[in-house]
Amino acid sequence: MTRVLVTGGAGFLGSHVTRLLAGHPSVEVVVSGDLRDSDVPGVVSARFDVTDGDALAPVLAAHDIDTVVHLAAIVNPGKDVGLEYRVDVEGTAHVLDACIRTGVRRIVVSSSGAAYGYHADNPEWLTEDAPARGSDEFPYSKHKRLVEDMLAAARDEHPELEQVIFRIGTILGPTVRNQITALWDAPRLLRVAGSDSPFVFVWVDDVAGAMVRAATDGPVGIFNVAGDGRMTVPEIAERLGKRMLTIPAWLLGGALRVGWALRLTEHGPEKVRFLRYRPVLANTRLKEQFGYVPLLTTREAFEEYLRTHPGVARR
Repeated sequence: MTRVLVTGGAGFLGSHVTRLLAGHPSVEVVVSGDLRDSDVPGVVSARFDVTDGDALAPVLAAHDIDTVVHLAAIVNPGKDVGLEYRVDVEGTAHVLDACIRTGVRRIVVSSSGAAYGYHADNPEWLTEDAPARGSDEFPYSKHKRLVEDMLAAARDEHPELEQVIFRIGTILGPTVRNQITALWDAPRLLRVAGSDSPFVFVWVDDVAGAMVRAATDGPVGIFNVAGDGRMTVPEIAERLGKRMLTIPAWLLGGALRVGWALRLTEHGPEKVRFLRYRPVLANTRLKEQFGYVPLLTTREAFEEYLRTHPGVARR
């Protein structure tokens, strides 16, 4: 029987994960570690802050935890880079240290496709063998790369702590609203000329399902988590019944540079790379080696998002 603690367990993804874990036959105890109490029946709440280096180890020891699912992160990055670093990077360091000190057997970490970075030479489909280079101009991407560097060092220094790392695509769910979904709310969809900017989507229940397998009987390793297939900006625009606003990269970059300098927008010219060179995640290893097949494809996840967000599509 497994005893699991989920950091960020009261959050959007965490609540899905703890609910599935609480109903799993091989899980004895589920503890939600968060700044808020969990509202999931059968889940124990433990309030703590991952930025406090001394907070987690006593909780792990008190509940005799053998598996940690580390989900605590800033949900919508870009507002406070200092806080994001403390939560994402320093927080992960504290979680790793507490796991090692208390003899936790396995840690499952939610990384991101952003760990690969937004680079012109990214392959058409990224596999887990590609380096996690990050992109320093995007703090979220940079932080995910720093976290993965930290995890790699821990694998060498503490092989007794098993690791499962998920590089997750764009998560969609019934309550999701973020900088990606905001692109679809505009009357016209922004497209950088010469780039189809493909997206890979994954429905939240599939992410939670993979997390539960990792916390119970799944193999260790690094795995991309995404639905089958991808959707380009033209395909998304067609499905939404909206036109596209196609702008050359140089013009968009210049406009953003001026707008950012005048404080008319929070986005700088680096946003062009975010729009042009999105990591497109291959999920072959997830299906064939990890043993989890997403229930929804990228397109099906997008359709479910539209069903649960009426008004986004015009048709």
